[in-house]
Amino acid sequence: MEIDTLGFLELNSIAKGIEAVDYMLKIADCQLISAKASCPGKYYIIISGRVDSVTQSIEEGKRIGGMHIVGKLIIPRIDPQVVRAINMTHVPDDARAIGAIEYYSAAGSIIAADYAVKAANVDLISLQLATGIAGKSFVVLTGDVGAVKAAVEAGVEGAKDEAMIINHIVLPNPRKEVINSLVF
Repeated sequence: MEIDTLGFLELNSIAKGIEAVDYMLKIADCQLISAKASCPGKYYIIISGRVDSVTQSIEEGKRIGGMHIVGKLIIPRIDPQVVRAINMTHVPDDARAIGAIEYYSAAGSIIAADYAVKAANVDLISLQLATGIAGKSFVVLTGDVGAVKAAVEAGVEGAKDEAMIINHIVLPNPRKEVINSLVF
């Protein structure tokens, strides 16, 4: 299956979320990246696939979820690093500078991560979405100092209309212990 688009649906009902994801996967050829309950009592669904399939699935999820839908997102031409990094952690051996961007919503970090990796030569370390962090999310990336600064700026700017940012940082030469602490 060609994966070029990411779809994200956020519901405020866990039961409706479970129902929605089942219908979403039955209506179109999409890959389930993640579907789970999270803080504070929400249900997040992340799918990927071709743009037409993802769009059809998200529309079906909206139909099933009805008044329980609190957010949706479709990102065509998603960078493959973003899909791989969702709730996974990978610290490259040559981690140099690190940058972090933190949001009040899961959608904010997904958008920021895509803008960041498209703007500069960086590697995503982690993209943590809502679980265990009170519905917040954050993205962590690494690369040369200049690339990390450019990526963080692009991520913040790219998500500014879609999500409320909490904070962002760039550490030019982090201690090894800080880098190791990013492996969850």
